[in-house]
Amino acid sequence: MLRYFTSLSLLMFLFAGWAQEETIDLQPKDTVVHKQTYGLRVGVDLSRIILTQTSDDYKGLEIVADYRLNQKLYIAGEIGTEDKTTQEDLYNFTTSGSYIKLGIDYNTYENWYGMNNSIFIGGRFALSSFSQTLNNFDYYDTSRYWNPDAFPNGSSEAQEFDGLNASWLEFIFGLKAELFTNLYLGGSLRIAFLTNNKESEDFPNLFIPGFNKVTDDSKFGIGYNYSITYMIPLYKKANKRKKEKPELEQGPERPEKPNDGPRN
Repeated sequence: MLRYFTSLSLLMFLFAGWAQEETIDLQPKDTVVHKQTYGLRVGVDLSRIILTQTSDDYKGLEIVADYRLNQKLYIAGEIGTEDKTTQEDLYNFTTSGSYIKLGIDYNTYENWYGMNNSIFIGGRFALSSFSQTLNNFDYYDTSRYWNPDAFPNGSSEAQEFDGLNASWLEFIFGLKAELFTNLYLGGSLRIAFLTNNKESEDFPNLFIPGFNKVTDDSKFGIGYNYSITYMIPLYKKANKRKKEKPELEQGPERPEKPNDGPRN
């Protein structure tokens, strides 16, 4: 009986020592794999559709799309057509043509799990091919003695200038918010810089499809769009975990030197 009690005591002592060596992790790691949807997002620009329905001098359509490469980066682009008639003081003209824009978007927004919103910056290279028709014009008269209320009539016969083209670069700032599953509402502001502008010698390019209005002595333009898009989900991919910074190990504290008192 004594031998049995001694063996049991020794076994309990060894088990207690082994349990003290095992460390308890008070901050367990998250083992849940977070996956995000990857796919092709396609939609239209709402602003051009609204202008087409509300204005007699404008017709336009723009298709927008992007494809997700990783958590932050997207390949993006737009393709569209515009037909716009503009009335100025001396002339009336119509611009008609199409354009294409290709580039990338970079999402700067950190989403919570399950969210797919984005606040992005991006860039595009754009090309446009179009024609302009000078519908009518008046002569500019500095004196206006004989006709003080209007300029002298020039011509009401339409003149068409075709084979025109332009290219430009765009810097984009925008956002996209997920309204429902895979359905997004977005908007963007675009600052463009003309790199090429082929125009007629008889009539300048005053409006370029996709670029917007061209101002005198300036290569910059400003545009915008409001889009509604739907993502076609293709696959899901786990998020990359951020690397945790290693904690700095603290060395043993140095013992304080004993105070020997003042020295002579």
